[in-house]
Formats: sequence, structure tokens, C-alpha cells
Amino acid sequence: MTLTSSRTQIDVRAIAPRDRHPIIFSTFRNLGVGETFELVSDHDPAPLYDQFQAERPGRFSWDCRQAGPAVWRVDIQKLGKAHSDGRCCGSCGGA
Repeated sequence: MTLTSSRTQIDVRAIAPRDRHPIIFSTFRNLGVGETFELVSDHDPAPLYDQFQAERPGRFSWDCRQAGPAVWRVDIQKLGKAHSDGRCCGSCGGA
């Protein structure tokens, strides 16, 4: 993971497959509302998008900046709180 011009970039090409999603979700959890990180991958991150949709619906934006064939770049932004009433559903971990 690198920080470039006050922006985080996660290049998963250098991370063991089993560690990729936990690192990505940890990074997302630590973002402030409105902050973005860039994901760099050597394969289509569609399964990651599906996991974000399942676990954090309405809490992120996904902007594919480059779509293969060798490199994918996606900007993932943290949006506002999903629980406007202040109550947690228990499934998001408060992220």
C-alpha cells in the first residue's frame, strides 16, 4: 500500500490473495466520508465489487479508471453513513 499525493493506493498485485480483501476493507473502514483510495489489480475486481454491494450497499462509489487487460484501476470512495437514524443493523461493523 502506498500513499501518493495524500491519496492511498492499494496495489494488490503484490499482496497474497488471501490477504487482499481484508486489507481493502480495512482501508475502506479507515477512510473519512468523501475520501477515496485507488485499487490496482491484475484481474477484474468484479467479485470485490459484489462483496462491497453485499456488505456496504449505498456506502461507496466505484469508479473504474482502467479496465484491463493487464491492469485494472478503480477509485473507491466512502460515502455517508447508511444509518441516518443512528441505529446500527449489526452487519456493517459500524464502518
